[in-house]
Amino acid sequence: MLSKAICSTSIPGMTPKRGKVRDIYDFGDTLFLVSTDRLSAFDFVLPTGIPDKGKILNQTAEFWFDRLEVPNHFITSDVDKMPFPEGTDREQFRGRSTLCKKAKIVPIECVVRGYLAGSGWKEYQKSQTVCGVSLPAGLRQCEKLPEPIFTPSTKAEEGHDENISFDKMVDLVGKEISETLRDRALDIFTRGSDYAAKRGIIIADTKFEFGVLDGNIVLADEVLTPDSSRFWPSASYEPGRDQDSFDKQFVRNWLLASDWDRKSVPPALPEDIVEKTREKYIEAFKKLTGRVFVP
Repeated sequence: MLSKAICSTSIPGMTPKRGKVRDIYDFGDTLFLVSTDRLSAFDFVLPTGIPDKGKILNQTAEFWFDRLEVPNHFITSDVDKMPFPEGTDREQFRGRSTLCKKAKIVPIECVVRGYLAGSGWKEYQKSQTVCGVSLPAGLRQCEKLPEPIFTPSTKAEEGHDENISFDKMVDLVGKEISETLRDRALDIFTRGSDYAAKRGIIIADTKFEFGVLDGNIVLADEVLTPDSSRFWPSASYEPGRDQDSFDKQFVRNWLLASDWDRKSVPPALPEDIVEKTREKYIEAFKKLTGRVFVP
């Protein structure tokens, strides 16, 4: 039997903003982000959490913030150094939380795709494009693209994000910041993918969030985790088919094979699916960081 998933947290006298998978507390001049064990798929939060998922994602993001050496919002993940109100149970946050600088988030999901998968593959089959970006003919499912492409989308509080063109992004946030975000996202993706490839992981695509802090662009939220990215084991990679994965695609596949209509409340996940999904997250963490995950 797995340990209980932590799907919500509490701080005396404070009400968090609850996202799909995070609890966010406003500490005034800083934000306190908590990665819970909630799991979302098809724009629904599932009724079953994945034990330790939040810890794995938080520690993976911290690893990348340190390794990538790009301006970011990270302050500390040490709960003993955080300014909690008296009476707060710090243990619920240990290993799964980040104190960060409060940046003004740019309302754009900065998506970078290195392989032809998911919705991109479906669009390519119809129009030989991905999010309006023209691609060469004859590419196969999950094939590596000639070079990574930047495909921004709007950020939706609820429901689906909307893919937009780069020109539309310029209309929304301006030319200078659009070019900066595009170049920054492509650089981070390329460097992160090159590193992951040496560890046996293909990062097929990912999304980044950026904010403005003291007039500078900073990387925010999470970075190159199995929740924000599509991770494939390179050992079994073969274009022309769906790939094995280290991310929540394992859960998506189970949901697609169920009789769930994707409109109503999702079904609870069986314990074996929960355990296998947890194992996938842990394996990705170990491969990327070279560390043993300690719950």
